[in-house]
Amino acid sequence: MDISLGLDELAEATTEHALLEVLHAIRTHLGMEVAFISEFEDERRIFRFVDEEAGAPHLEVGASDPLEESYCQRVVDGRLPEVIQDARQEPAALDLAATREIPIGAHLSVPIRLQDGSVYGTLCCFDRQSNATLNERDLAMMRVFADFVARQLERQRKRKQRQKGAEARIRDVLDQRRFHIVYQPMYDLVDQRIAGYEALSRFVAEPKRGPDKWFEEAATVGLRVELELAAIELALEALPEIPDSAYLSLNASPVTILSGRLADLFGPYPLDRLMLEVTEHDIVDDYAGLFEALVAMRRQGLRLAIDDAGAGYASFRHILRLAPDVIKLDRSLTHGIDTRRDSRALAAALVGFTAETGSRLLAEGVETQAELQALRDIGVRKAQGYLLGRPGPLPA
Repeated sequence: MDISLGLDELAEATTEHALLEVLHAIRTHLGMEVAFISEFEDERRIFRFVDEEAGAPHLEVGASDPLEESYCQRVVDGRLPEVIQDARQEPAALDLAATREIPIGAHLSVPIRLQDGSVYGTLCCFDRQSNATLNERDLAMMRVFADFVARQLERQRKRKQRQKGAEARIRDVLDQRRFHIVYQPMYDLVDQRIAGYEALSRFVAEPKRGPDKWFEEAATVGLRVELELAAIELALEALPEIPDSAYLSLNASPVTILSGRLADLFGPYPLDRLMLEVTEHDIVDDYAGLFEALVAMRRQGLRLAIDDAGAGYASFRHILRLAPDVIKLDRSLTHGIDTRRDSRALAAALVGFTAETGSRLLAEGVETQAELQALRDIGVRKAQGYLLGRPGPLPA
């Protein structure tokens, strides 16, 4: 599950819900037929949010009309009052076609001003009937709500600006290939040899940060699949340099696997030389689809690994639902395993699990000889970490 994109969508949905609640509250409190929020853009008035009574004149969200011909513009520049009890008795309103065509009776409108003082648009409500009870108290309430609307729109605008900046960064990384691949050896502790190399992305773009942050940001703008595939494609170019006795391990999230694009990418390469690591830390919604997407490639020799086992509940779900060939013990359990009985117990249980299921356990993040010896004693056959080899170029 790609939660980063989901959180942005949730924030956007929350803002829209709040604004619609405001419109409904204003409209029903004042007894009006229609309430809306408009935006001024390129000499047009655009209806962004609308709340209507059944049978009221319909305003289409996203529709626009000339700003100069609107009540909104004339209220903002002072040609029309903010409170109109009966537009048909207001000479300046009779100049507007809407007064006659809708027709408009009662009308309230206040500007929505952003923090920099600029006018976003207006908060308006109207009714086809006149309303002699509208007064300054109603107008004061409208202004309070307009301030609230302005704050919500400000947050929405900043979110969109952040999204735009994030998308530009990720597209620049993709277009200019501002990343490279390093390879970390994975050792077979029994046969005393390198069993494989894990391909890891390293970015050379601004801001300086870890690869996880780059992939997370790519997810927020819907480009995670593109970035992961680009990294995998680059990593695969090094496969001919890896000895035939070793495999190349590649990282992919469930969303990338479910895209169906890996098969074509792997097409020119022998699948029995590749291992795919599932990197998602959250519960997957479609295990059946994920399993099915891998079946054909696994039949041709592709190994499947579950990353970060023991780091959370989700990784165990992955193990049970996807039946991996390799289970990678999270570095949080490997660290200090020579002195932590709980970590040793969990690792030993996983060794037993792999013996029963025919998979293999690989310990990540091994940094000391004591950790390595403890893992050997437990029965772990494979390991990787700074003690055994740091990520870097493939050896000549």
